[in-house]
Amino acid sequence: MVAPPDNDVLWARALHFTHKDGSPALSGVSLGVREGEILAVSGPRGSGKSTLLRCLSGLVPAQRGEVWFNSAPVHTMGAMTRERLRRDRFGWIDPAPALVPELNVWENAALPLMLRGTSRRRAKTAALEWLERLDIGDSTRKRPHELRQSERQRVCIARALAPAPTVLFADEPTAPLHRADRAHVLRTLTTAARSHGITVVLATHDADTAALADRTISLLDGRRVNTVHLPPVTETEGRAATCSLSV
Repeated sequence: MVAPPDNDVLWARALHFTHKDGSPALSGVSLGVREGEILAVSGPRGSGKSTLLRCLSGLVPAQRGEVWFNSAPVHTMGAMTRERLRRDRFGWIDPAPALVPELNVWENAALPLMLRGTSRRRAKTAALEWLERLDIGDSTRKRPHELRQSERQRVCIARALAPAPTVLFADEPTAPLHRADRAHVLRTLTTAARSHGITVVLATHDADTAALADRTISLLDGRRVNTVHLPPVTETEGRAATCSLSV
């Protein structure tokens, strides 16, 4: 067992994961994420992005391979230790908004802090700050069923940011948002991460979203691949190709 580099807050080596139906989700993926870095994991649907985030966060253990967080071996931790790690050090944003229906907006956003033992007043203050930044501050006393889906997703993002996690895992965080909302939320998310030194691992199949990251890795069929950028086709080449096809 080899310890990860000192400057990597997250480090994984040769991760393998197979679904219950026998189909491979990860096949030997390795990566390192530096402290404060925003890393995009790109690839088409079914490429293994969500599974990779789940293994890195300890939500599910990889069947083979190693995952390290700040030199602590996540892959050897028991279920309860991984749960504490996710509660105390990690944040998570799902592609679909999931809120507690009995709680109002600010209570949902403050919930992770209160579960850590933070006082109700301090938890509320932190939650309200992020709800304001995400333009949902005027709905703090509403219940989830009173919100549009895009508003519920903003609450989920505020909930993930309020505890100031060391690492934030965002699995297609803007999937339910319209394009205009998506741009604003992504700017808020990336600005918050940089200003608070939060490391972000962002899964996305959207090139515009990935472009906001410091670095991008690409997955295809559960493996890391090198993205090949073809040179743009000139107008002359385009006409020639059209002519050759029409002959």
